[in-house]
Amino acid sequence: MNKVWGGRFKKPTNPWVEKFTHSLNYDQRLSKMDILGSIAHVQTLTQAKVISRLDEKKIIRGLKKIQKLIQENKFPDKNRYEDIHSAIEGKLVSLIGKIGKQLHTGRSRNDQVATDFYLFLKLAIHNIMDLLLKMIAELANRASKERETIMPGYTHLQRAMPVTLGHYLASYAFMLGRDVERLKDLYARADRLPLGVGALAGTNFPLDRAREAVRLGFSSIIENSLDAVSDRDVFIEFLSSLSLVQMHLSRMSEDLILWNSTEFNFIQLDDAFATGSSLMPQKKNPDVPELVRGKSGRVYGNLLGLLTVMKGLPLSYNRDLQEDKEFIFDSYDTVSMSLEVMIRFFKTLRFNRSKMQEAVESDRGILATDVADLLVQSRVPFREAHEIVGKMIQYCLIYDKRIQDLSASEVQKFTTSITFEKFKKLNLRTSIHQKKSIGGTAPSNVDRQIQQLTLFIQKTRKWVNQIKIGTKYGATSI
Repeated sequence: MNKVWGGRFKKPTNPWVEKFTHSLNYDQRLSKMDILGSIAHVQTLTQAKVISRLDEKKIIRGLKKIQKLIQENKFPDKNRYEDIHSAIEGKLVSLIGKIGKQLHTGRSRNDQVATDFYLFLKLAIHNIMDLLLKMIAELANRASKERETIMPGYTHLQRAMPVTLGHYLASYAFMLGRDVERLKDLYARADRLPLGVGALAGTNFPLDRAREAVRLGFSSIIENSLDAVSDRDVFIEFLSSLSLVQMHLSRMSEDLILWNSTEFNFIQLDDAFATGSSLMPQKKNPDVPELVRGKSGRVYGNLLGLLTVMKGLPLSYNRDLQEDKEFIFDSYDTVSMSLEVMIRFFKTLRFNRSKMQEAVESDRGILATDVADLLVQSRVPFREAHEIVGKMIQYCLIYDKRIQDLSASEVQKFTTSITFEKFKKLNLRTSIHQKKSIGGTAPSNVDRQIQQLTLFIQKTRKWVNQIKIGTKYGATSI
């Protein structure tokens, strides 16, 4: 196996060490980023008069040939090199000869790998944000259609108060909106170039790192060379952000799984997004949300894994950092796939409005808080009102009645502070429409929330489109 560092060694690397340290099988994913970083670096070397303009053209021509081979899946040979970075350099030398050996001047694999990874991270943030905005748009669209659909709201998995399905769906859209905001904040910290600092102390060549940053689409540089090659905090922050995304998808999935059960029967799954049982012919299982829920464990694990790798590392670079990539790649793939499938899943999902209505109408006490509020409006202190309504609920449970169905004489057994005329006006629809305080479940509020979500999508989409570094700099996929 070819080594870029083999000059000071007398013995070949032990085969077990080769196998243990080999990373090409996964870091080849950074090949496009490595080509981009190398082109920018050779241009910077030319600008600093370290290499000639003619050699620069030959090196860039060779790198572009390698890029084409990568696109055609004809490179690299996993058995010849230990990582994608040495593979590209080795192939370059084989294509253009000794001139190719100038490429690594003023550069270490430490800042080279970090640069590749930062390029990947910027594209990953862009792609996840794009998917989140699509998921938010789908939730907002469905929320608009269900702005008047009444269902039970739950606390402690017990029916609590009436809400609208539109309000329920919008709540998840706002959660995912905060995930977008976190990633947008993170992008600013990921938009700093590590390239040009060498192994740990800087270089002896007058490299214009600021110009190099512009070439690669970074807004600034990482100022400290030790920090540039040794820290992974932005990647940990990325994993943390992805963990929150997956957590929100997992919570949404849990609701869908419950709603799909016979006991709830609030939704119907499209056949194309469900599976059956190998034994029980009648089954229609919600495997998509179950797997989304289950995959949250691996995303959390990747976050903890990278935190553990980093927690005891002295400055500056240590080979432990090779472990960072698999955590990032796996979480990115998992969250991307979860979002992709959930967007499609939601488009085909059908809501059983009649079952939701039936569930909320059959509950004896779901309007209990509304009754207490009626008493408060009649100047009864809330704690007294709470106790009065609690006794009314006890009565309803004994006599199998809903609180809103009590007669005038039954209401008067508990209170004379409200007229029966006011009491009889209370129903599920008035309960919903009275929740007009900002953030409440009233359809007018749901409309307001959808407007906010739509504006958020439009504003953020404009920002996301401006950071399409993949289109501008050539790495269109990761």
